[in-house]
Order: sequence, then structure tokens, then C-alpha cells
Amino acid sequence: MTATTLTRPRSAATAPAGRPRRRLKPGRPIPFGAAIGPLLLLAVWAAGSAAGWLDPRTLSAPWTVVTTAGDLIADGRLQDNLAISAQRAGLGLAIGTVIGTVLALLAGLSRWGEAILDGPIQIKRAIPALALIPLLVLWFGIGEQMKVITITLGVFVPVYIHTHNGLRTIDSRYVELGESLRLRRTAFIRRIVLPGALPGFLLGMRFAVVGAWLSLVVVEQINSTSGIGYMMELAREYGQTDVIIVGLVLYGLLGLLSDGAVRLAQRRALSWRRTLAD
Repeated sequence: MTATTLTRPRSAATAPAGRPRRRLKPGRPIPFGAAIGPLLLLAVWAAGSAAGWLDPRTLSAPWTVVTTAGDLIADGRLQDNLAISAQRAGLGLAIGTVIGTVLALLAGLSRWGEAILDGPIQIKRAIPALALIPLLVLWFGIGEQMKVITITLGVFVPVYIHTHNGLRTIDSRYVELGESLRLRRTAFIRRIVLPGALPGFLLGMRFAVVGAWLSLVVVEQINSTSGIGYMMELAREYGQTDVIIVGLVLYGLLGLLSDGAVRLAQRRALSWRRTLAD
């Protein structure tokens, strides 16, 4: 018996015939699997309310929240505040995405750009955007400008971090191929850099959309006169727990739907990849 025979790994073809092949993947996707967790949470909430385990003054029952939401829709308060909140979050998300992407390209394609930009952005990463609110209020007041800037600060960092990481992890063989083909800088960015950084950018967008709603929750409760956060803060003053729960559920649904939209775009844009989730 040779050394080659002793060290050669046993493949699936040489495995004993009676032993089935072990499947290591998570399994087939569960239809509507993303809805199972929220539905179970809703069921526990409803059961606790029906059994009297939850004090309605502390946590309103689901059916009370649904009735309250219907009343808010009927008098137009919910749609008006939702439109204003969506406008703030969308504007901050758009500005932050552009800033984060541009800075990632500058730092990822230039050593000087990285030396100048990466350090300050890493410092900003260590400082939560919400911790800057007192300073932003002093600089910009309590108007719309401060709110949009706060959301932008909560968005651009994850976009930058993950896009920059995607750029730095592009296989060097593709770069060498571009140099061999004598690609111009613009063609190199269009054909190699942007496709290579796309997975990181989309991952950063998943963090960014959630960060936009998290920042919005806070800034709308600082001397606002409109928005979902203002509606919740007004309800707190009058002890309306059901209205507060409506706002929380709405924030949760908006974050879930936003993340789902980015995940759908991610699956379609990266359909060529074979991963553990497939």
C-alpha cells in the first residue's frame, strides 16, 4: 500500500454504498418564511392580551391597536404624518447613499484618498449619529435641515464601510486583466470596480435603510410638529398607549419592507452567485 493510497481523501463516489450522503445545507426555502417570526410574535401578544397577562395601560391589545389605526386613518392624521416621515427618511437616505458611495470610491481607488478619508470616517463610525444631535441643534436649529442631516449621518457610514470593503476585496486578477487590456480609468471603474463592489454596496444599503428609520424615530421627537415621531410624542403626553404602539408597529413595518426591498434587489442583481442560502 502506497503513501498516496493512505492520504487520499475518500470522495462521495468511494463512500460505502449503504451510507447516504449527508446534506449540510440549511434546506429548502420555506414559503413565506420571513412572515413566520412576526406572526408568532403577534400570536403571543394576542394570547397575552386575551388572557389578561398584559395590562392594557402598559401594552394595548392588538385589536385595540388596529381600531386606533383605523381611527387615525379616518381622520387623516396617520397618512399625513407618514408622508412627512417618509419624505425625511427618503431624502436623508438618498443623500447619505450618494455621499457614502462617492467617498468609498475615492478611498478605495486611491491610497491618498484612503489616507485622508478613511481615518475621519472611522472616527465618525465610533460616534453614534444620535450623539451628535445636541451639536447639530446648536448649528442648524430644530428645523428640517437638522433632521435630514442626522439621518444622512446615520446612512452614509454603513454605505461607505461595506462599499469600501467590497472594493478592497476585488480579486487582483481582474485588475491585472484590466491592465492587460489597457482599459481606461472610466472603463475600469464601469466594468470591474462597480460590479465587484456591488455585493458590499447592497449589504451596506441593508444597514443604511434601517439606520435611516432609527435616526428618524429620534429626530421626530425633538420639537417636531409633524411626522410619526411627533404623533407618538403627543400621545405620550396624553397617555395614549395605543397610539404609541401604532407608531412603533408602523416604524417596524417600514423598516421590514425597506430591508425586504433591498434584499429583493440583492437577489436579482447577484443572481449569478451560488451561496449557502440558495
